[in-house]
Amino acid sequence: MDISFESKDLRKYAHDDRLAVRKLGSRRAELFKQRLDDLRAAETLEDVRHLPGHYHELIEDRKGQWSCNLDHPYRLIFVPHENPIPANKHAQYIWLEIKGVEIVEIVNYHKEG
Repeated sequence: MDISFESKDLRKYAHDDRLAVRKLGSRRAELFKQRLDDLRAAETLEDVRHLPGHYHELIEDRKGQWSCNLDHPYRLIFVPHENPIPANKHAQYIWLEIKGVEIVEIVNYHKEG
């Protein structure tokens, strides 16, 4: 799967393990790298759906974004490259048709609001 990054910092963390550990901490950096490796190895988003990390669609004000677990309570947030996001007639996203993602942020979104 093709991966891009919304920010320069996230791109740097993805390519510099020492920097990632310094900025994210060792466990979060390790999980960040693992999730990126899983996404890169996948052909479509469906391929990661049942891997460790609990990949799932977000709802409400984050609809159109996906999340996977890092170290609790932090999540890796990403969006599909496909625009519009492939969906069926019931407005359910079609994971099999998503072939690239943009990494948006690492966040504890449960603290928002």
